[in-house]
Amino acid sequence: MSNFGFSHLRVVNPYRMAFREARSAVGASSVLAGAEEPETVAEAVADCALVVGTTGAVSRELQLPLRGLKDGVRLIRGRLRSGRVGLLFGSEKRGLSNQELSYCHWLMSIPTREEHRSMNLGQAVAVCLYELSRTTARPWPHPDKVKLASAGQLDLLHSLLTDALTASGYGKRGSGVSTEQRLRRMIRELNLPARDAEMWLGMFRQILWKIRTLQQS
Repeated sequence: MSNFGFSHLRVVNPYRMAFREARSAVGASSVLAGAEEPETVAEAVADCALVVGTTGAVSRELQLPLRGLKDGVRLIRGRLRSGRVGLLFGSEKRGLSNQELSYCHWLMSIPTREEHRSMNLGQAVAVCLYELSRTTARPWPHPDKVKLASAGQLDLLHSLLTDALTASGYGKRGSGVSTEQRLRRMIRELNLPARDAEMWLGMFRQILWKIRTLQQS
């Protein structure tokens, strides 16, 4: 990260011993010393308007759009104008779980040869950040200037919508992990502007209040 000019690091549930030892990394102590340790992925990406997951398993059945590194970086640069972007990496052994993937808007993959797709986590991070750090004299077309809803707003919208659906009799909350993940992905695919997200939050609060009032009467 320090090599390529990035300093905002968040590590979810790190292996404590290894993480403490890594703080002594030459020339990068400030990045690691300032690293945040949120307890969940949801907390880690709460203030991000765009969350991009990374994967090397292109043969895996993915529920999200998958883009190559070059196209993905182009889109990320354009979206930086409208809010914070989070680049999400999974553990070295398992990658990102389906639950963690449900917090992403889309996925990005580094092109590697068919016979050897797997990359060391540190190498994968370096390749992605190198590509992001490259400059170009050509301006990105049609930059998105609208401030998009943060992941925190979208999670709150997901929670209110789930409560409203449950209260209306549509289904019990938590009745299926896949349903919960699909709903979270659907909300992210809307690419809601922040101002629209606030309006939807207000509407769902009112709907939920009305349903509960009628149920109590």
